[in-house]
Amino acid sequence: MKLRLYHHADGARIAYRQAGTGPGLVLLHSSGLSYREWEPVVEHLAHRFRLVLPDLPGHGDSEDRPRHPYTPDWLAEVIAGFCTETAGPHPLVAGHAGGAELLLRAVVNGQLAPARMVLMSNRLHASAQHPLSVKLGRMGARAAAIPGVDRAVSHLAPWLIRPKRGPRLSARGEPAASDLIRHAYADAPGNANRARTWAKIVRAWPRGAQPELLAAYPQLQMPVLLLWADSDRIHPLGPAEEALARLPRGQLRVLPDTGFLIAYDDPVGVARELSAFCGARG
Repeated sequence: MKLRLYHHADGARIAYRQAGTGPGLVLLHSSGLSYREWEPVVEHLAHRFRLVLPDLPGHGDSEDRPRHPYTPDWLAEVIAGFCTETAGPHPLVAGHAGGAELLLRAVVNGQLAPARMVLMSNRLHASAQHPLSVKLGRMGARAAAIPGVDRAVSHLAPWLIRPKRGPRLSARGEPAASDLIRHAYADAPGNANRARTWAKIVRAWPRGAQPELLAAYPQLQMPVLLLWADSDRIHPLGPAEEALARLPRGQLRVLPDTGFLIAYDDPVGVARELSAFCGARG
């Protein structure tokens, strides 16, 4: 897949890849990973959709200059501009974890009006629940805002988030998940800009409950698919069931024997659900 660039109005760059032909379907990866999170599903979807696979700002080959604010609202604005530019004014969009949170924020803020939206396992309106290793990583990222510490933090990241953690994020222990983690942090050591950007993102990212989203769900008139993993300890099913009760055109699907890396655990199942929902009419 050839690397392409989207340039936002303020100069921020989004790197992305494309695969397949048909209507555009944007897939937003989880925070801390890269577009490669979706590689297992590409072969199952490329015959039906033109897949658009970006790296989120501060990730992969995308913008990592710390001069931008990197607040959730700014990130949502950039993502909304990207989706509209690459997939049309009413795109098909799916997101997982952090990518899903940004997608939902862009829609609630009125920055994006997708024809159909897929929210895979994420915290929705609930408080963030992270394991100890992620909490330590967040503490390290916050420290990168201190002058002189940024470069040290950049070298620490691959040590804290080692490739062997990949299979642990998979309910089926997929060994290929190690390469996903390795790729996501391969260029971190010595990249002080990336470390300072992470610090900005982590400091601004909301950690408490977001009750305003509960009030916003009834206003979302587009079809929404909540696609959940049944064994994701970070993102339990409860908030999805609460959201479903308030979404006018919501659907909930739960894939069995899947964990945080749902696309690695069951790429065929994820592709099947995306095809059925995003390919439907009306």
